[in-house]
Parts: sequence; C-alpha cells; structure tokens
Amino acid sequence: MTNASISNQPHRAMWLIWFLLFAGLPALVARWEARAPAADAARAALVQQARLKRPTTAAPVVQPVELYALDSNQARAFNEAVPFSRLPNPAARPFVFAGSEADLARATDCLAAAQLYEAGDDAVGERAVAQVVLNRVRHPAFPKTVCGVVFQGQERSTGCQFTFTCDGALATTPGQAAWDRAREIARAALAGKVFKPVGYATHYHTDWVVPYWSGSLDKIAAVGTHLFFRWRGWWGTPPAFRLARESIEPMIPRIARLSIAHQQGIGGLPAILLPGNGDALAALTAKPQEAIGAESLGRIMGGVRLIAIAPGAKSFLVELSKAAAPESWPMMAQTFCAGRPECRIMAWRAGSAPAGFPLSGDQMESMSFAYIHNAGTGLQRALWNCQQDPRENKAECMRQRVPVEQVNVPPPLTGVRRKERFETVKIVPPTAPVTGNSE
Repeated sequence: MTNASISNQPHRAMWLIWFLLFAGLPALVARWEARAPAADAARAALVQQARLKRPTTAAPVVQPVELYALDSNQARAFNEAVPFSRLPNPAARPFVFAGSEADLARATDCLAAAQLYEAGDDAVGERAVAQVVLNRVRHPAFPKTVCGVVFQGQERSTGCQFTFTCDGALATTPGQAAWDRAREIARAALAGKVFKPVGYATHYHTDWVVPYWSGSLDKIAAVGTHLFFRWRGWWGTPPAFRLARESIEPMIPRIARLSIAHQQGIGGLPAILLPGNGDALAALTAKPQEAIGAESLGRIMGGVRLIAIAPGAKSFLVELSKAAAPESWPMMAQTFCAGRPECRIMAWRAGSAPAGFPLSGDQMESMSFAYIHNAGTGLQRALWNCQQDPRENKAECMRQRVPVEQVNVPPPLTGVRRKERFETVKIVPPTAPVTGNSE
C-alpha cells in the first residue's frame, strides 16, 4: 500500500522538466524576440554608415527611361509589392535662389511650367514636382539651373526628362488663374519653402507604370497615385546634394508666350541705357506711383490704351496711339513705371494688340515697342520692332523670334493635364519596351 502510493508520485526530475517547459521556454522565446528589433537596428545602422561613405566613382548617369510592358493592373500590383525604404527620409534643406531679378523670374516661370504641366492645377502635386526639380538642381547628376533641369532633353522627340517639354503639351495654354497659382508656388519654393514628404527624391512615376530604374532606387514616399524615389547609397544622402549651382538661368523661347522673362527681344539683349543714365532711372522710380488697377483697363493713359496688367502690377500691355511718333513711346514710362522699382511695358500698334496674357508667338512677333527697367540692377532700356520702324542704332532693335521646329501635337487636351497626372513617364500599350522619360 505504502509502496504503491510512493510509486504513483511524480519524480522530482519531472517537476524540473515541467517547470522548464511552462516557465523557462516562454521566457527564452520572449528574450529571443526582444533581440530581433535590436538586430534589425544594428543592421540598419551598418547600412546607414555605408550610405554615408562617399564613393570614388562619378555621379550616376541619368538616361531616358524604358518602361516594362505591363498593363496598369499588373504595374500597380508590382509597385505595391515593392516595399518603402526603412531608412530615414529627411526633409530637403531649404532652397533659396541666389541671382539677379531677371534670372529669378526665369527660374520661377520654368519651375511653374513644370509644376502646372506635370501636376495640373493641384497645389499638393505642384509642390511635390517643385521639390523634385530643386533636388535635381542640387545633385551633380543633373544640370545646375532650374530651367536646365526642367528642359533637359527638350530637343528629343521622346525621352525628355519631363514629358511636357517634348510631347506637344506646351501647345495647350493654361488658364491665367492656374498659371498665377503655379507661379506663387514656384516663388515660395525658390524662397526656401520645403515640401517635406518627398525628402531628397529625384525621380517619380505613377503607380500604373513600371520604369526599369524603379528597381535600382529606394522608394521613399507616395503622394496620391505617384511614387517618389531617391538614389541608393551615398548619392541619395543629404551630403550628395551640395553641388554649387549656377545663378544664370537660360532663356527658354518655348514658354515665351507664358513668360515675359523668357521673351526674345526683352530678356536677351544687353542693357541699353536711355538718355540721362542712372540718375534718370532713380528720378523716375522716386516719383509718386500711379494707381493702376482693374478699373483702369480700357482707359487711355499716357497717350495709350491699357489692355492688361500682369499680377503684381509690374507689367502692362498697351495699344499705341496712331498719332504718336515712335520716338515718343519711351515717355509712357512716366505714366506706367513712375514709382515702380520694376516695370515692363509691351506695346502694339492699333489693330494688332492682343486681348491679354498669355501671349502667342505671333503676338510676340508683332509687338511694336517694349520698355523695361529694374532699379535694383540699374537696368533701363527701350526696344523697337525695327521691321516696323527702322532705327539707326541697331542695338535698339528687338530680336526677331527664332523659328522653333514643330512637333506633332496630339489631340487637344481637356485641360493642361488631367488633375491626377503629374508623372514624367509615358503611358504606353503593353507591347514592347518604349522610350519614355526618367521621372
């Protein structure tokens, strides 16, 4: 009886085994799981350390992109399967443009054109586009000016860096209100406003296409239906975005009808000082400023009819009087430009004046007279259309518009771009790889 009772008792070793199973094993598992994040953090630190080491090779070469021949559903599935980078995505440093007023005006309008034609009239999309452009300006793989970045590859029929510069989209004229909003966003970006979500991204595309380069860059952000990428390794880190940029922005005649800053004959000539040198300009800008607003449109002022006023009241379109002699036209500055540090006047003979902004190439060609001054730089000049009114001093003649090779223009768009599009890659049928762009 006693022996039987003793034999039914668990052995002391079994108690130890049960204790290890029910208490020790969960503790070991918990300890192992606690080590996993630490190991991941250590690996991330090593990767980050490797990224911060500057390579000895040159900056990556940017080539026109090719797309995988996938339909939109396949592309979306592919893009969704690509994980976002787990490395930090710091915001870009503020970009503050340094240069003359003329160069700032050109950079502003190039950036605004990229925003509007790529993103449509959508503030978030436009800010994202602007940030990518400015990131490129700072990166050694791209041109060193805003206009140079935006219009890189514009000479190609396909494969330009921003699609709108070579696919005929510039034939579509944006509304004045949309253009003004785009310019305000561009001015803010060039004055240091940062769009933080895209960090140091230099590439982007919609989620319904798959460029070949998407597998070689880090996916770091999504804005709407668009995915943003940066270079892997050191070339995608903040130290890589410190290349000295150029402040002299090139003129882009292809957007001259939208931008006074890019118009031939006004921005492309050296300064021609009017009689009286800098003292005359100082005296003119020191005079009381005329109140010229919407109520003045259509009125006769200074012997001419006011047609349109650009935002900021720095530029005026006017229709000349039939009776006024060409030598008297610079006197308009006494009415329109007095008291204004910056001022532009664009004038047409009666019967040929446009209705307002923006201007077409033919309207620019028919302009009869232009005046411009900038008190900050001391610039003051008057230019005549010498095909209409010959001048003895040829330096006073406007440059005639340089013919631009025409490209095949697609059917008219219902807007500048569909609102949801601000990609810089082309959407193609799922046949074979085609050449697109590298955004």
